Amino acid sequence: MLKAAHPHKAAGITVRSSPKKRIGWVSNWRKYWPLYVMAFPGFVFFILFKYVPLAGSVIAFQDYMVFKGIAASPWVGLKHFQAFFEYSNFWRVFRNTVIIATYSLLFVFPVPIVIALLFNELKNVVYKRTLQTIYYLPHFFSWIIISGITFDVLSHTGIVNSIRDWFGLDSILFLQEEKYFRTILVLSSIWRDAGWGTIVLLAAIAGINPEVYEAAVMDGAGRFRQIFSITLPLILPTVLILFLLQIGNFLDLSFDQIYSLLTPMTFSVGDVIDTYVYRVGIIEAQYSSTTAIGMFQSVIGLVLVLTFNQLAKRLQKDGGLF
Repeated sequence: MLKAAHPHKAAGITVRSSPKKRIGWVSNWRKYWPLYVMAFPGFVFFILFKYVPLAGSVIAFQDYMVFKGIAASPWVGLKHFQAFFEYSNFWRVFRNTVIIATYSLLFVFPVPIVIALLFNELKNVVYKRTLQTIYYLPHFFSWIIISGITFDVLSHTGIVNSIRDWFGLDSILFLQEEKYFRTILVLSSIWRDAGWGTIVLLAAIAGINPEVYEAAVMDGAGRFRQIFSITLPLILPTVLILFLLQIGNFLDLSFDQIYSLLTPMTFSVGDVIDTYVYRVGIIEAQYSSTTAIGMFQSVIGLVLVLTFNQLAKRLQKDGGLF
């Protein structure tokens, strides 16, 4: 049986699908130029302060001398990396850094998620906004102020020891004992930054379609089921992005916080890579050594970001945690 010829082909007419309209860079700029103008200062900032300084990383492979500059300073290869790894207290510094960073991921990172979920359950708008302000207000204080308050609260005559005295307990010099130092770091981090971290998560929660919750209520889902089956899965991409941003700075701790709370009695558990860099780079002016340490931290951070990024993609592909 012969197939009927296509009517357009039989008439000798070739029909072509209309080409998609191609929007070039120029037309895109004309259409969205206000957005480009708004993004331009940020673009310049990253170029000047993030990418241009990368050229100075070569001094990690030199015996850098200020008066000779990068071009005339002698090359020494991996000398400064080897010196850091052979530093007598390297393992103590590295171990302290990893332990404190791990504590931060395990105990500090989840707190904004919990607070955001709790805030989302509040129906009184005035009460909710008041609590939000109270929670993220400490973020605007510097670590010097936070550390000063911490020293006052935990001092021999502070409120904590005063309460212990009421119960007949002996006073404890918390900031002079090693076993309390890391706990104080975690609690002070939660106090200062947990409220601020909830803002991004609350914005993500606000973007969830209310009809999803209405459908869940009609199906008989309670508040806890809605949290674990709707809210958490839908904000999971935002949580993963925040996690990747933090894991990239895994070995780059808050120097201001640790240095302002560090005492000679807690030095063995609080001396981290950042405080070592301060002693060597700022006080002793060994710029090449500290640049090598910075590259070491960056490489570790890059490996962690790439690793957890692949795990995050697999997690989302498999349908999430819940």
